[in-house]
Amino acid sequence: MNAKSLPMPSIADDVEAGLLASPKTLPPRLFYDARGSELFEQITTLPEYYLTLIERQILERHAAEIIEAAGPDLRVVELGAGSAVKTVILLRQLARQQGSAIFYPVDVSSAALEDASERLPREIPGIELHPLIADYTRGLPFLQAIRGRKLILYIGSSIGNFEPLEDSAILAHIRASMSPGDAILLGTDMRKSPDLLLPAYDDSRGVTAEFNKNILVRINRELGGDFNLNYFAHRAVWNSVLSRVEMHLESRVSQRVNIRELAMSVPFDRGETTHTENSYKFTPAMIGSIASNAGLTQERIWSDSQEWFTVHLLRA
Repeated sequence: MNAKSLPMPSIADDVEAGLLASPKTLPPRLFYDARGSELFEQITTLPEYYLTLIERQILERHAAEIIEAAGPDLRVVELGAGSAVKTVILLRQLARQQGSAIFYPVDVSSAALEDASERLPREIPGIELHPLIADYTRGLPFLQAIRGRKLILYIGSSIGNFEPLEDSAILAHIRASMSPGDAILLGTDMRKSPDLLLPAYDDSRGVTAEFNKNILVRINRELGGDFNLNYFAHRAVWNSVLSRVEMHLESRVSQRVNIRELAMSVPFDRGETTHTENSYKFTPAMIGSIASNAGLTQERIWSDSQEWFTVHLLRA
């Protein structure tokens, strides 16, 4: 894989600031080392995790319409691409309709991009790949260097990991780097019963729990921490007021954790939680407000029959 790499922030600042905060928090981007990316790919195949299955069905059903609506001479850019399993559906359709597929997968995980770069040429002969290791939340200057019309994929409801004001800011960053004719394809998980939502973030096999705890494994490895994973429990909570599923790590005991590289000794009370991720669940009004605040308009919307998940084509 000949992936370009933009400067990546050290995890040290995020860990120090988060564990000194009250309440404690750690940003979800810290999940995605090689093992975290592998665990997330496993999560997307679990029966409880309906998001990937339903979004995939929407893409399969409407791929031709999506590519046609996006416009001619497309280059596809995917933010938070992972191994780009669902994206193959759109890339194949693009190759059929336009004769070629040019793809720029962007992710913080080099392991995920390596997997995509090895697999995609076998699945789509002739595809032109330009992987980029970068944190897209910190700006997208590379977009302006890509010639031709761009379809920017922001699917998987990844936008739900951020606060609503951050959502608009991220979309505004993307918009600022777009050229006339470019579009964003945005995937959003819609608000529904907690009976459906919570199992997707607390599966029976414990894969999501391992994914959540992997953030502690990474701190141990990269910063010399001495977190004992047995002393922490995975918790998934539905926050109805804020319309989000929250993931936390709960300390099972009163304890103190040392992090050598930060010269920190962090106390945890029994029952104290560290907030690691939000997954916002949207209403149509929320999506309209976020897009409007970013200077984007909704051109098309595709959904499943139960309207559990929606895919939006947005333009500046």
